[in-house]
Amino acid sequence: MNAAIALLAMLFAGAAVSEDGAPTSKDSGNSIAGSGVSLSFRYRYEYVDQDGISDEAKALTLLSRLSLQSDLYRNFDFFVEVDDVREVGFDDFNAGAGNTPNRTQYPVVADPEGTEVNQAYIDYNANNWSWRLGRQRINLDNQRFVGGVGWRQNEQTFDALSAVYKRGKVTARYAYIATVRRIFGDDVAAGRHEQAGTHLLNVSSEIEGLGKISGYYYTIDNEDSPASSTNTYGFRLSGRRGVGSSKVRYAIEYAAQTNGADNPVSFGANYWHLDTGVIFGDFDVGLGWEVLTGDANSPGEAFRTPFATLHAFNGWADKFLTTPAAGLDDRYLKFGVTRGRAIVQLRLHSFEAEDGGSNFGDELDLRVGYKLNDRLRCDLFFASYDGRNDIADTDKLWLMFSMKL
Repeated sequence: MNAAIALLAMLFAGAAVSEDGAPTSKDSGNSIAGSGVSLSFRYRYEYVDQDGISDEAKALTLLSRLSLQSDLYRNFDFFVEVDDVREVGFDDFNAGAGNTPNRTQYPVVADPEGTEVNQAYIDYNANNWSWRLGRQRINLDNQRFVGGVGWRQNEQTFDALSAVYKRGKVTARYAYIATVRRIFGDDVAAGRHEQAGTHLLNVSSEIEGLGKISGYYYTIDNEDSPASSTNTYGFRLSGRRGVGSSKVRYAIEYAAQTNGADNPVSFGANYWHLDTGVIFGDFDVGLGWEVLTGDANSPGEAFRTPFATLHAFNGWADKFLTTPAAGLDDRYLKFGVTRGRAIVQLRLHSFEAEDGGSNFGDELDLRVGYKLNDRLRCDLFFASYDGRNDIADTDKLWLMFSMKL
């Protein structure tokens, strides 16, 4: 597979790479990108040292992504994207969800080997409407509730029918989800969750002088994980305002959640997130407070986000991919500087239980990145979690090279 991709790379160009080094392609905006073939690579070393697990994880993996975008014909076009993930060096890691049953002595690095169709869909665009049918990436708002998990080598995508309606400053997005193709891949049951009536509705508008406001309703009926079946509705406001020579950025979000479909637990939970900061010159300094409620005495009643790009929230060490029974209270500070082709980011988190206030520990996250040219960038990430209440101390390090051809 990699040999064929390398051959095509000599003939075509046009891939894209996101700021965090993840190979990208068309997103859920349903825009027409023009015809052509694109290619991108991400080569990554990941190291994990976790208390309570005998060995340290060392993983060297290569993601190769080949994408084909057709021309527009009578308002139709199609898009196909194939991803290949290979172990190309160290393989001392547990790929998770039963992918590597002979490597359970290592911490999880959820990057299993495999070749998969990441996206394959048909678009129809006319007037203010865009329709998409097939396997697709869906990123809504900041991906706190629905996202592609682009951090992992095997992305999360959705077999779905989706629609986007745009008029003026208003955008409405809807998706009916049939299957969720999760990061663990097709070789294990956890890599594919069938849905039986999952609907996503998100409506947003730009309001002059205030920012972007979104309202949403997500109802999930997950046949393979009934505990993930929920009804969630909420709103999000985000924007920036000039203050002298600086800018103040802000975001506020609230959501309420109840059990849905065949969820075995009847519950109600809430979510809120406040984030603000000041941008001056090359610097961005901010703080935030994110809360997912729970009940320490009733497991299964905590707020959950099964479709989220979870790595972007609650610390890069990924200690809270599942909300603790007592909920989660995450208070954090952020510092960032972007100068020329270089970027440095620092985050400090303090975690507590939302119900009862037990100390869950602290985390330090650091990123140093450099864009060598328009085709190649490198990034170093580090996360150090100091755990409390029987949550294991964990250190993680990533060194990534991302390339487009």
